[in-house]
Amino acid sequence: MAESGPLLGHTLDLTIGPPAHGGSCVARHEGRAVFVRHTLPGERVRALVTEDRGGAFCFADAVEILAASLDRVVAPCRFAGPGACGGCDWQHVAGAAQRALKATVVRDQFTRLAHLDVTGLLAGVEELPGGLLGWRTRNIYAVDRTGAPGLRRHRSHEIVHVDACLLGAEHVGDAAALADSWPGLTGVEVARGDGVEVTLLAHRPGPGRQARGRRPPDRVDVVAGPQTLAHRVLDREFEVAAGGFWQVHPAAAETFARALLDTVAPRPGETVIDLYAGAGALTAALAGAVTATGHVISLESHPAAVADAQRNLADLPWVEVQRGRVEPAAIEALGVRPDVIVLDPPRAGAGRAVLEALLAQRPRVIGYVACDPAALARDVATATAQGWRLTALRAFDAFPMTHHVECVASLEPPA
Repeated sequence: MAESGPLLGHTLDLTIGPPAHGGSCVARHEGRAVFVRHTLPGERVRALVTEDRGGAFCFADAVEILAASLDRVVAPCRFAGPGACGGCDWQHVAGAAQRALKATVVRDQFTRLAHLDVTGLLAGVEELPGGLLGWRTRNIYAVDRTGAPGLRRHRSHEIVHVDACLLGAEHVGDAAALADSWPGLTGVEVARGDGVEVTLLAHRPGPGRQARGRRPPDRVDVVAGPQTLAHRVLDREFEVAAGGFWQVHPAAAETFARALLDTVAPRPGETVIDLYAGAGALTAALAGAVTATGHVISLESHPAAVADAQRNLADLPWVEVQRGRVEPAAIEALGVRPDVIVLDPPRAGAGRAVLEALLAQRPRVIGYVACDPAALARDVATATAQGWRLTALRAFDAFPMTHHVECVASLEPPA
């Protein structure tokens, strides 16, 4: 593959088309697709090509707006814009228009990857409380070789040094750590739960080497603040390791739990399998629905998350917490025939092999919580190829100002 294509560094006058998955919009130039950031559908812009490796497409930044959309606003953050921080995609877009763009992307992913028209299922992307700024309860600030923290540019390892991140919640976006130096670290992470206490975590280079020159996973240690953080979902308290996974929007975990319960409607006495179960937020909601006459099996691979789940769910004897990778053999080894299966996989999705193993269990419904609409659409395509039906699809703006969108879906078997 060529190191650089013919358009790299060139400025193009473009008419902008629809949004693309990933936070850009698509334009055309001499038969090639140009993915342009910092713009909106219908605008005319002057765009600088920032990446061109030849082939059918290249990447660009809109550096001058020749004809603006009515949905364009002034970005609230001075670090947003071409060549600056890459953490946000849509700061130049009004909130309602951001959600409309995300809905278009979700529908497009299902059309292209699952060959499904979901217009009748997806009313739009639903807003979470709290507004567009100040919602993020966890930030990882990259650290350069001098020890100065900041945030990375889009598709780059370069670091933009910032004095605040407007997406961050109090004491996270304006963390005192941003004014300090962190020599020897790869990153400094700031996290909080539902309270005001924050935990500071140091990211240090991990041991060994990875294939293809990739950096090994960081070693992460708490350097200040509590070792665990408290969260509340559906009137239940959870305690989670400070470095463990939890939804970064404070309203997200409860919103997804309620949406999932509405979607799969667990019944008293039913058997439920909860996959990629984390610290147990969805597991507890499912356990409450099936009551003590039911049975819920939680499967999670990360040891710290399993320990958190065992502690958080200890008062629910009908919940069984197991540690293990979600793979076909492990699903079969659970030894139950579930009424309901729930999965909340990582960004890559569950994948064909796991989906086919779940379909073979023949539950009455599968509930799927997804952080990537493309991965969800691919997994849904695996199910519909075997006659299963997509019966519900909701989307939530759990990551305002960014292109990310969370979906909750359900699949039901053929009659």
